[in-house]
Formats: sequence, structure tokens, C-alpha cells
Amino acid sequence: MEVILLERISKLGQMGEVVKVRDGFARNYLLPLGKALRANAANKTRFEAERATLEARNLERKSEAQKVADVLGGKSFIVVRSAGETGQLYGSVAARDVVEILAAEGFNIGRSQVHLNTPIKAIGLHDVTIGLHAEVEITVELNVARSAEEAERQSKGETLTSADAIYGIDEDALRPEDFFDPEADGNAEDDDA
Repeated sequence: MEVILLERISKLGQMGEVVKVRDGFARNYLLPLGKALRANAANKTRFEAERATLEARNLERKSEAQKVADVLGGKSFIVVRSAGETGQLYGSVAARDVVEILAAEGFNIGRSQVHLNTPIKAIGLHDVTIGLHAEVEITVELNVARSAEEAERQSKGETLTSADAIYGIDEDALRPEDFFDPEADGNAEDDDA
């Protein structure tokens, strides 16, 4: 199906372009959300008549998005999650979590604006792209850690995925005797009596 784009859509085209898209994409996304019109003679004349107002509205939205981008761009946010010693999270940090974190800081971002291909499943510093407008994208940093202290250590460049980094213990220097008392007889009942 051919449609006339009413706004810039990334990887598709600019405002006013006539593009060919799959029928389902047009019927289920572009047309209901008002992002495009069917490409017929009546809609082409309608678009040309409304072009100036559409461009003005697009420019206004872009300037609003740029104001938010100037404040939000390059910021770092700490996310505290439970994780194992190897740094693997017990859960994950998904787009909805990013939206909640930004909302707690006073930024109103939609889940569809967060471009996170796969959920974050490990501690560390992660860059997340946020599309505020079709022409305005920013990157924020998520510092995923087990605690605020670990997040501070990570921000200084420390890697916290080994026992040495977490507990301050050299794993290679550990011996079996460090874990077990060789003189223990193994009878826990005698200790209680």
C-alpha cells in the first residue's frame, strides 16, 4: 500500500514522501496513529493544503524534544538490582524499568521511546538510546549494580564480576583449608549438648 507520510519516520522516510509499505503496517500502525494517509488524489491535495501547519507542528515538537534532550542527554542513572557473584542479574532491566527510573527523576518518557533491543541482564554500565522525536535521539547511561556503593565503584571504572572485586579476596590464593576446619569431627550433635 502506498501512503503519504505526515511526519518523519525513521527508516521509512521524510514528511510528505509517498512510500510503499506493507498493508498491515499501514492499517495497524501508520493510519490509526495519524502518521500517514493513503496515497490517493484527494489525500494528496489535502496534504498539500495542510503542509504548512504540519511542518509548524513538527518543528514545535522537535524544539520541545530538543529542550528535554539538552537536560537529559548524557546523564547517568543508578539501578540497584539483585545479582549473582558473576554479575548476572536475577531479573532484568527492561524498557518499562527505564521509563520508571526516568519518571522518578521527573522525565515523562514513553516506553516506545526507549530503544532497548534486549533487556539488560548483567551488572555494569549500559548505554540506552531514547528517541524523543524522529530527529532527536539521546543516550543515557544506566549504572546497574547490587548496591549504591558498588554503583559508585563501577562509575570509577572498577569491574565487579569476581569475588576479588566484590569481597576483596584473591580467588587464586584460596585453599580448601580456608573453607573447612580439618580438626572438626563432623558431629554437629556433640556441639549442641
